[in-house]
Amino acid sequence: MKVLLANPRGFCAGVERAIEIVERAIELHGKPIYVRHEVVHNKFVVNRLTKMGAIFVDDIEDIPEGGVIIFSAHGVSQSVRNSANALSNTIYDATCPLVTKVHKEVLRNQKKKHGVVLIGHQGHPEVEGTLGQSSEGQHIHLVEDVEDVEGLFFNQDIDLSYTTQTTLSVDDTQLVVKALKDKFPHINGPKKNDICYATQNRQDAVKEIMKYSDILIVLGSKNSSNSNRLMEIAINMNKPSYLIDGADEIQKSWIDGINSVGVTAGASAPELLVQEVVDFLSSYGGGEVIEIDGIEESTHFPVPKSLRTEKNK
Repeated sequence: MKVLLANPRGFCAGVERAIEIVERAIELHGKPIYVRHEVVHNKFVVNRLTKMGAIFVDDIEDIPEGGVIIFSAHGVSQSVRNSANALSNTIYDATCPLVTKVHKEVLRNQKKKHGVVLIGHQGHPEVEGTLGQSSEGQHIHLVEDVEDVEGLFFNQDIDLSYTTQTTLSVDDTQLVVKALKDKFPHINGPKKNDICYATQNRQDAVKEIMKYSDILIVLGSKNSSNSNRLMEIAINMNKPSYLIDGADEIQKSWIDGINSVGVTAGASAPELLVQEVVDFLSSYGGGEVIEIDGIEESTHFPVPKSLRTEKNK
């Protein structure tokens, strides 16, 4: 049984930055520090940071006055930001810079009095944060699919703009964008694709690896949007696909009689988990491990200056 590893896979620059911010904040301030929402959507990462002294909360109100606050990589609404500012003077923003870019697009387009459409998944923390950038008296219209576009209506004299969640399926998003442009020919889009480079690269890598794999195993947590999109790509290619947090979740029935297994990891899953899966497969009939060539990523996002101590520079 061949084991094929997708490239790139695992941590992206935004995730690495967010984790480093939490680690350095604990080192600088001591424990506990408080993170609004899971800093990234990965069970292993969250558990490790919890053991180090991070406390993850869903509501700012759950943080004691004066506590050290960190915003997750998914970003937060303006109301959450205001509540945090009223509670503490020590706040670190671990929002992925590519999510911040989307927030700035929304604010810029609303200043132009555009009607703003957001393509994304309702209830996802990133989407809630982006919707929460809405200016007073203005509204951001969320669409999840082509059917939602059909239900959109705007006055003919209003300018329109759209933006997207950063972790969507590239293929599905293109269908929604086409539907928007067909219905509203003059709608404006972002100068650059809002779906982040890492999401797109990992999706392209899965499309390549599934040309040679019978099944796909994706390392990632169930609430990780980008990891779910990787799993869906294989399913859409009529290949079985499984999303797992670790090797202990693999069922041997998945790989019985299989000639080749594709393995990848979502942008918030560490490489350690990939190697544990490779070890498991090797102990269960896995033979040659093949690294599939892919785009080499070099993007790096620095942590805030206030966390760059002499020791960590």
